[in-house]
Amino acid sequence: MHITAAESQVMEALWRREPLTADELVAEVGTAQAWGEATVKTLINRLLKKKAIKSERADGRHGYRPLVARSAYVQAESQGLLDRLFEGQLAPMISHFAQHRALKDEEIARLKRLIEELEDGR
Repeated sequence: MHITAAESQVMEALWRREPLTADELVAEVGTAQAWGEATVKTLINRLLKKKAIKSERADGRHGYRPLVARSAYVQAESQGLLDRLFEGQLAPMISHFAQHRALKDEEIARLKRLIEELEDGR
């Protein structure tokens, strides 16, 4: 399942706080993105069709909950990016970012620790 960038805005709101009604999603996502009510409701309907969210009635209100965990979404999107742009190889991606973006000392330290942990786990 592919979630578009616009749809991910709705998902992020639901991952932060669920359930949310359509009106609450319009207020939270629509306002932040300068989208109208119709746009947010279209995104909700797309996500329902993709089975990324579900609709449920509680306390006389219709609310939406995510069916996809954020971690699963991040994993799928990360792997897709890696596959599309770097032929599935992690080292060229890290090299690209390291060469085109100034890494902070703490980021370099984290990368070094990660490599050490990976080496120790072999």
